[in-house]
Amino acid sequence: MASTALTADKRKLVFDSWGDPQGHPVFLLHGTPGSRKGPRPRSMVLYQLGIRLIAYDRPGYGQSTRLAHRSVAHAADDVVAIADHLGLGGFSVVGRSGGGPHALACAALHPERVLSAGVLVSLAPPDAPELDWFEGMTKSNVREYRNARENLEELQTTLVQNADAIKADPGSLLSGLDEEMQAVDRRVVADAGIRGMLKQNFLMGVGESADGWIDDAVSFCKPWDFDPAGITVPTLLWHGERDVFSPVGHFQWLAGRIPRATVILQPSAAHFDAVSVLPRVLGWLKDQARKDAAARTA
Repeated sequence: MASTALTADKRKLVFDSWGDPQGHPVFLLHGTPGSRKGPRPRSMVLYQLGIRLIAYDRPGYGQSTRLAHRSVAHAADDVVAIADHLGLGGFSVVGRSGGGPHALACAALHPERVLSAGVLVSLAPPDAPELDWFEGMTKSNVREYRNARENLEELQTTLVQNADAIKADPGSLLSGLDEEMQAVDRRVVADAGIRGMLKQNFLMGVGESADGWIDDAVSFCKPWDFDPAGITVPTLLWHGERDVFSPVGHFQWLAGRIPRATVILQPSAAHFDAVSVLPRVLGWLKDQARKDAAARTA
């Protein structure tokens, strides 16, 4: 059963949790478009890892209240609101794809609560110095993000149409991206279990409206309201070198910007490989959180 937390401004945030209730708490920040039902390890795996995994619908997705004009930075206080609702002190965060910038926000803005952070196949800020933001990016993403910057009406029309297509056929988004995917990504999403989770994830995210998707796209393309260089908590950056949805240049820029980052670039991987590495990332987050907590109290 889903649970609900309220923010200071009385917005509703809907979340689920899985795994060991007494385990190390990790917030999983979903991709774009997405929802709390995004791909995750099975509960048995989470129990074995000693992880309590928590995922929520970002504002405008699923059942969470929309927050108009939100920035990437807003996610940090929303995660803390859920953590406070659950009575959690310290916790870790992991963001995949569109969740990556939001995980960075949590690490940058709440280092007193975030013990470790994992960032998988993330975008970099739109104003990143010396980064050609669109280099190596698929045509569909370039079009979406250019509209987010320059033509909001066109963005809204397109994403509402895409959301309607997902409601009619939850597999339509993956089918539409098939021609742009790398072969390795096609193999990943051909797995029946992963494909089923992705379809449920998309449908849950945009079943009520396309608002969250629209707001995500706009937030990625305006100032994030924090600098990744200010991140001090242990942070793992993971990326597939063949990624065409979040090009490798974004990873390279973040890797050079975050002082304590542990970086992994997988030459044979692309975007959707981030699903399969999540259990290993969760183990890393737990280990780093323990080490960092011990260092803070030493």
